[in-house]
Amino acid sequence: MRHFTPWQKIKRIFRYRLVVPLLRSPHPPKYKALGVSVGVAWSMTPLVGIQMYLVFMTWMIMKKLFKRDFSLPLGLAYTWITNVFTMIPIYYAFYVTGQVMMHRPVTRYADLKDTMKAVFFADYSFWEKIMASGKLLMQDWGLGMAVGCLPWALVFGVSSYYLTMRYERLRAELKMERLKQKGEKWKK
Repeated sequence: MRHFTPWQKIKRIFRYRLVVPLLRSPHPPKYKALGVSVGVAWSMTPLVGIQMYLVFMTWMIMKKLFKRDFSLPLGLAYTWITNVFTMIPIYYAFYVTGQVMMHRPVTRYADLKDTMKAVFFADYSFWEKIMASGKLLMQDWGLGMAVGCLPWALVFGVSSYYLTMRYERLRAELKMERLKQKGEKWKK
């Protein structure tokens, strides 16, 4: 069995959980791009733990009310951008952005990091973690994060849609080029 370094493991997880589903999906580019966009937008909110439920609810609402569909598996997968490893720095970016937008003073990164670790890595049950997170978000850090995540969600959600569309177009062009080359080989 081959052994991988921690960085190689992370790259493999990223590839097999985010890129491969995009490559293997038989659906049109807009369907995939909207799924990625919804997942990325929800991942750019301070709601780790319920982001996948929010993607599912978005999928249901869009499907029923707006008659629009998107790739639910891709949407769910792309919420994993914010996870246990990336959550604290991303939350701090939300917090700083929100504080700057509201013209309020910014607290040090180490303070947020210590507070988040105390909540998420404590020996609490699932519901105790939800309650502690809610309390944390409603107090000092919450308003800054709630306001600050909005530009991040908007920018990353919209840009991920266009990047996915561009990627899909380039992939289709490469596929057509390869087919052309194969066709020319057969003619010879």
